[in-house]
Amino acid sequence: MLLYKMGKERLAIFLIGLFLLNIIAVSALNSGEAKKEWREAKQKSIELQQQYNEARIRFAGNQSEENKQELISAGKDVMNAALDEVDAWLTWKKMEAEESIELPDDIKEAIKIDVEKNKGKIIELRSDVTNIKNQFEMGVIFLKMVGKYMELLTDVARDTGKAFVHRGNKYIEAAQNYEEKLRAEAEKIDNNQAIIEKLDKAKSDITEAKSNVDKAEASYGQVVLPGTPLIKFAEGNNYMRTARTNLMSALSNLNSAYTLMIAGGA
Repeated sequence: MLLYKMGKERLAIFLIGLFLLNIIAVSALNSGEAKKEWREAKQKSIELQQQYNEARIRFAGNQSEENKQELISAGKDVMNAALDEVDAWLTWKKMEAEESIELPDDIKEAIKIDVEKNKGKIIELRSDVTNIKNQFEMGVIFLKMVGKYMELLTDVARDTGKAFVHRGNKYIEAAQNYEEKLRAEAEKIDNNQAIIEKLDKAKSDITEAKSNVDKAEASYGQVVLPGTPLIKFAEGNNYMRTARTNLMSALSNLNSAYTLMIAGGA
């Protein structure tokens, strides 16, 4: 009765939902078809979860051997459906990464490795589910699945962090190049004090943004098990948000410098 008394299936649904929210943001066989297959698997998982809940209610009202076996069968079905959903999601994300023109090869390779590793875990879990014979075994395998989902969440968060850092560094590089070109032109203007002040502020903002992206990268690097991977992921995200604020300030100062240059100086 472990599974039913503790209500662990709600935790699994929560973890799956959290996992699906932490989708790696990369460019889009066709990854569109893979996405469609994932959505279909997701819908099937929802439907089987409803059937499982109905079986639980029947078992609660009449704990006959027939209802017990029906409950175990429904539980195995919903577990396999959850594995199908995650497997389809991994296939979709792998295809997206392979097709991306934005991500560098090292991040693509990291995503590929993590996808294949987690697909291997799914194969192992499928075997475990197939061999379930009673409610106790179902509870044990369920808890094992929760643990594997935590490992999967960790991999997803770490790869997402790498993509965030790569994208942040690209924005910083673009801002640095723009600032340097504006400064080179501003130095040719006689009355340029106000322009240079704006450019100095922008440069400081960009430097601060780079510092925060570096801190985020360090935090994402600690998204591992054992440890506190989701806390470290959140920490990295906070640094990235601060870096974004820095870059917005830099853009404002660069635009002000450009406006002053068009006007001929201070």
